[in-house]
Amino acid sequence: MEHDDVLELFRKSGAFLEGHFLLTSGLHSPHYFQCAKVLQYPNSAQKLCWEIANHYMTKKISVVIGPAIGGIVVAQEVARLINARAIFAERQDGKMTLRRGFELLPEDRVLVVEDVVTTGGSIKEVIDLVKESSASLQGVGFIVDRTQGKVQFDCPSFSLLKMDVITFSSQECPLCNQNLPLVKPGSRKLPVTS
Repeated sequence: MEHDDVLELFRKSGAFLEGHFLLTSGLHSPHYFQCAKVLQYPNSAQKLCWEIANHYMTKKISVVIGPAIGGIVVAQEVARLINARAIFAERQDGKMTLRRGFELLPEDRVLVVEDVVTTGGSIKEVIDLVKESSASLQGVGFIVDRTQGKVQFDCPSFSLLKMDVITFSSQECPLCNQNLPLVKPGSRKLPVTS
């Protein structure tokens, strides 16, 4: 899929939002990618995740893992497309961990996936889990890279859509200065302050 095709899927599903948003990173932005809105359509999820799956097809991936919540659907669909096991990591006491009986074994060949990357913090935490397990990290795949490729990982990475979306600290946010309502659409609970 081309850049414009991916963006069009987001726009058609209402997944590309404009306003004043509090990101999981704590930064503010005038744009938000609500991937759940595009991934709710199985055909769109398959199209987007096929690009990630196809990119890593030759790596003989045995496990696809994503951080909860955003990476769960992506992990499931990519794993289905490459016939691998799908698991997810989630926060417990503020730390990304494997729960629900999920495990990574030293013989596993692992692909880490996510829906949207802004700072890469969640992916880096999942990568740390893979390394702690002694499994073989094969790469990282995500649908939207909000950094235009600026965030780097300690392995090969692939994204479908690279956009340098503007972000601001809360202290320097012009949207706050305009008194625009601040919205926290993501899954992680953060205090909303302006």
